[in-house]
Order: sequence, then C-alpha cells, then structure tokens
Amino acid sequence: MRSLLLFSLLFSAICNAQQADILIKNGKILDGTGNSWHYGDIAIANGKIVAMGKLSKWTATKTIDAAGLIVAPGFIDVHTHIEGDEKRQPTADNFIYDGVTTVVTGNCGGSQVNIASYFSMLDSLHLSINVASLIGHNDVRKAAMGSANRDPSEEEMKKMESIVEQAMKDGAVGLSTGLIYIPGTYSKTEEVVRLAKVASKYNGVYASHMRDEGDSVTQAIDEALHIGFEAKLPVEISHFKLSGQQNWGRSKETVPMIIKARSEGLDVTIDQYPYTASSTSLSTLIPDWVLADGQDSIKARLARPAVRKEVTAYMLRRLKKRKLKNFSYPVVATFRPDSTFNGKSIEEVNLMKGRKHKASEEAETIIEMMEQGGAGMVFHGMSDDDVKAIMKYPFNMFASDASIRIFGSGNPHPRGYGTNARVLAKYVRDEKVISLEEAVRRMTSLPAQKFQLQNRGLLREGYAADIVVFDADKVQDQSTYDKPHQYTTGFQYVLVNGQLTVDQGKHNGTRAGNTLRLKM
Repeated sequence: MRSLLLFSLLFSAICNAQQADILIKNGKILDGTGNSWHYGDIAIANGKIVAMGKLSKWTATKTIDAAGLIVAPGFIDVHTHIEGDEKRQPTADNFIYDGVTTVVTGNCGGSQVNIASYFSMLDSLHLSINVASLIGHNDVRKAAMGSANRDPSEEEMKKMESIVEQAMKDGAVGLSTGLIYIPGTYSKTEEVVRLAKVASKYNGVYASHMRDEGDSVTQAIDEALHIGFEAKLPVEISHFKLSGQQNWGRSKETVPMIIKARSEGLDVTIDQYPYTASSTSLSTLIPDWVLADGQDSIKARLARPAVRKEVTAYMLRRLKKRKLKNFSYPVVATFRPDSTFNGKSIEEVNLMKGRKHKASEEAETIIEMMEQGGAGMVFHGMSDDDVKAIMKYPFNMFASDASIRIFGSGNPHPRGYGTNARVLAKYVRDEKVISLEEAVRRMTSLPAQKFQLQNRGLLREGYAADIVVFDADKVQDQSTYDKPHQYTTGFQYVLVNGQLTVDQGKHNGTRAGNTLRLKM
C-alpha cells in the first residue's frame, strides 16, 4: 500500500511538472514598466516568456540562478547605424555585451532604400540582435536627384514619396532625416513634411537629426515639432544635446520646448548618449555649399584659392564662436588614407605635418583631409551638466548612435561599446541622476512603445524572451576615448528570442536575432 502511495505521488508530481527551455530563478525582476523590482522566476520556451512568478513546479533544459542579479527586458537602442557592418560582424558583440538585444537603424537620413531587400539580407544572415529600420531621407533624395543643391522637381518629389511609401509597406518603422548632412541640408521644411505625411499614413515615426544642435538649436527643434504637427505623426528627436561651449546651459531652454509640445498634444520624445563628445563626419566643419555633387566636385571647389580662403575664414569664425584658439576639440576616429592620424586631434595632426601651431594652419589641414575623402571624427564640446539635465527628462531614451564595432578598427567613440553600462554605472549607481528602475524603463518599454515593437520591452507572459541578467553593483563600461575597444562587463546573461547569447559573461556566438517590421 505504501509503495502504491509513493508511486501515485511521484506520478502526480511528474504530471504537474511543467517543462521550459530555460528557467531563470531567484532574480530581482525589473519588468520594464518603471516599477520597483520583485523576486521571481521566468520560464522560457520556444522563444517566448511562458510563465512568471514562483515557479517551483517548473523544470528546464537549462536553469540560470539569478540570485543577487537584476533580470530585465533586453535593451532597445533606438539610434544606430549598422548598415555595412552586418556581414563584417554579425555577432554584434559591442551591442550584446552592453545588454542590447534590439536596434533601430536607418537613422540621420541614412538607410538602405530598398527595405524589403535589406530585411531579406538580414533574415538570411542572422545577426545576434533584432533589427528594425527607418527609411532615410538623405538616401531617398539621392535616389531621386543625387546630391544636387536645389529643390526637387514635382516628378522627383513624387519619386521620393513613392520610395518612402514602399519602404513603409515593407515594414520600416518611420522616416528619418539628417538635416545637417548632404543632401538633406539642401531640403526645405515642406519637402520633409510631404515625406513625413507618407510615413504617417502607415503609423510611422519621424526621427530627426535636426538642422542644428548648437547656436540655432531652438529653431531646429521648432522645425522638427512643426513637421510632427503638420504630418500628424510621432516625433523622435535624435541625440538631444547642446554643442559648443557657447551653448552650455541651454538645456534650460530646449527641454521645456519638448514639454510644451507634449502638453499641446504632440507625441514627441528624445534620445541621448551619455557622453560629452559627439561623433560625426569631418565634413560638418565645412560650409554645406562646398559639399554638393560628390567628392570630385568637392575637390574641384577646394582647389580654387578663393574658395579655400572663404572656407578657412568660415572655420575660423566658428572656432572663435566656441571661444577656442585651436582645433583641439575634433579628434580623428578613422582616416583611411593615413591611420596614424586616428586618435589625434586636428591640432596634433597639424603639428605632425610640421606646420605652425596656428588655427589657420589647422584649417588648411582640415581642407587637405577633405580633399582626401574626409574622416570620421569625435567632437568634444558638451557640458556634463546639460547631459544630466536632459537625462532627467522622463520621455528620453538612451541610444549609442553607433555601428556594429569591428574590434580594434580605428579610434571610435566609446559610446559604441558602453552606452547602457555608462548610464547604469555613472549616472544611476554613482551619481544617482536617475533611478535604476527609471533607467531600465527608458532602455526597454519606452523605446518599444515609441517604435511599435510589438511584444518587446517588457517582461510579460507571451512576450519575446529578450532578457538581460546583470549585477547592478558591478556593471561597468570599459571603453574610453583613448582606449575605445573594450567591451562592457557585468552582463552575466543575455537572451535574444529565447536563445542564450551571453552565458556567464561570454558571447557564445548564438545568432538568434530577427528583423522587426512595423505591423500595419
């Protein structure tokens, strides 16, 4: 009789046991809502979260003991530029080690024009991260009219609208502009409004690198907000900041503009990277009109003494506005003709060339580098006080503005390796600018909501199992301006679509990422 009873209990236990692929036990659950953490377990099967709570009756192929660790949704980086590096580094280690499981690419007006073809390539390649994409205005404009410095004809405008419409049908999450870059800078506001109206028909977002992030920043914000109101679509203002020492403290003007627009009914949000240096092209130091129609035209213009003189005077005026005597603030990230320039400021490169320590000589060095194709740069010139003030705004996400980093290549901005960890370490743990719960919300549910990434950004039953497990006391960005090629430490486990991708702090090579298309 006793043996029969034992058999009956054992049989009952087996029947009641539930099987998962992965079981995360004993973690501090931060679900992405901004609520405080609570202890719990998570069961994962077939790429989804299938159960949460105290899961004593569950078993799994693999069990992760998350005691003492934070368990959160995988981070979503809303502002990246991965195009061109997917095949070179499909494991996307720099993002994965920083807790990122999903990226939004196609920012600053730069994207693949054929979104369907791009997604097809990604689907066959299989990255370690999920990818959503915007359709970029600059590349749309190039496809219709090259890099011409003029208004589009009506025929060209209709071609641009057609490209944007097809991209939205193919799953783009919205339209992006880079109004500081060629040829976007040549476009008028109403051109962008027309294209934004196309994206609006398909419930897309308008994401903008504004025309100016320095002296004319308030006018640039007004333009972005105007486009949102006119086209009736949500607005995302990219890498919200104040450039140039003369603009330090102006977050007191710019953040209230966003607050006011939201109070008037516009779904406007912002994103930022937690650093006091930006990173973009050397060409941004040159007048826009010089950059039209491609590299051959640029070289031809700069070969004229009168143009060279005018460009030099333009750069010196801008330097004086910054209250600087030398071009010490732009640092070379990547200069293909001569890699010895990488990591050195224009001031230092000029001295390497044996020239006098004068700003006019440094301007000549910049012109020569532009004649050789330009360079990727890191520009130092923001205030940490503004970074913190902007960070405190609740409808602000964190974004790296980075590519998939090729380890050891060039001297890139550290944001490509450590954006999320820097927020969690410096601004949450050390300086307590925002809380851990708030930081995680900004990295997860807020971006998922903004870009309509369905069933992502929260720890919920039925949601995709994009999950990060980390030690809040030890997570740390390691990348610096001097030594950028260093991965974040502290993320013990990272799951993408239910597949373990970082196991005990090591990327295991798993490539389980999906393309994420806007559902109509």
